[in-house]
Amino acid sequence: MTQTSDISGKSWAMVTVLGFTWGGTFLVTELALQGITPFWLAAGRIGFAALLMLAIWRALGGRLFAQAPNRGTWGAMIAIGAFSSAIPFMLLAWGQQHVTSGFAGVTMASVALTVLPLAHFFVPGERLTLRRTIGFLIGFAGVCVLIGGRAFESTGAGLETAGRVACVGAALCYGISSVLMRRLPQVDPIGLSTVLLLIAAAIVVPAALIVEGWPPLPSAKTLLIIAFLGLVPTAAANFLRVTVIRTAGPVFMSLTNYQVPVWSVLMGIVLLGEPAPPSLFLAMALILAGVGLSQYGALRRLFASARAGQ
Repeated sequence: MTQTSDISGKSWAMVTVLGFTWGGTFLVTELALQGITPFWLAAGRIGFAALLMLAIWRALGGRLFAQAPNRGTWGAMIAIGAFSSAIPFMLLAWGQQHVTSGFAGVTMASVALTVLPLAHFFVPGERLTLRRTIGFLIGFAGVCVLIGGRAFESTGAGLETAGRVACVGAALCYGISSVLMRRLPQVDPIGLSTVLLLIAAAIVVPAALIVEGWPPLPSAKTLLIIAFLGLVPTAAANFLRVTVIRTAGPVFMSLTNYQVPVWSVLMGIVLLGEPAPPSLFLAMALILAGVGLSQYGALRRLFASARAGQ
C-alpha cells in the first residue's frame, strides 16, 4: 500500500457532512430502540443499507479490486466489515440503553486518540508528530468541555459499567477499521462500501438470532426509522467514510468524531429548543483550534491552492 494522503476541499466537506449526519444519529437510535431490540436494530439498518448498496454497485458494473486480491486482503476485508459496522453498531445500540448520551459522545470523540498511535505504526505517511498530538488533545478537551459533567453522571442502571465498556469497545473498533481500510490495495469505493456492509450483515444477523431470538414485529414507525438509519447514516455515510479514509487517511477521518457531539448539541438547541450550554462557544473554539493545529499543513496547502486558482 503506497497511497499518499490527498486532503482537499472536498475532503473537508465530506467530514463536515459526516459529522452532521452522525451527530443526529444518537437521537434517532434512541427512538428506534423504543420499538425494536438493540441487535435487531443493528441488523435492520445494516441489512437495509447492504441491499441498497448492492443494487447500486451491480448497476454500476460490480467493480471491486483493480487486481486480484490475495487471501490476506480478503481476511482484512472480513475484519474491516466486522470492526467498521457489525460489532460497533451492536455495542453502541446495546450500550446506549445503560449510559448517558454524554458518555457516548466522549467515547466517540476518543476515536481520534485511538487512531493516532495505530496510524503512526501501520499507515505510511501518518506519523505521530508533536503538533498533531497536541492538536488532537486540544480538540478532545473541547469535547469534554462541551459535554461537561454529563459524561460522568450515573444513570443508575445495573449494567451501566458494561454499557460504558461497550461504548469504549465501539470506539476502538472504529479506530482499528479505519487503519485497516487505509492499508487495502487499490479498490473501487462503492464496491468496497458494499462488500463491507454485506460482510457486516452476515455477522450481525446470526448474532441477533443467537442473542435475541427471532425479531419482534416492529411498527410502521419503527420500520421507517430503521429505513432512514440504513439509508442515511449507514449506506450514504459509509460510502463517504470509505472515500475519506482511502483518499485523505484515517487520521483526517477521525476529525469527524470531534464534530459529532457539537452537531448533536446544536441540533438539540435548534430542533428541540434545548438551552444553549454556557460552555458551547469555548468548546467550539477549542475544537476548531485543535483541528486547525493538527491539520495545519493540510489547511495551508488548501488555502494556497485556493489563492493560486483565483
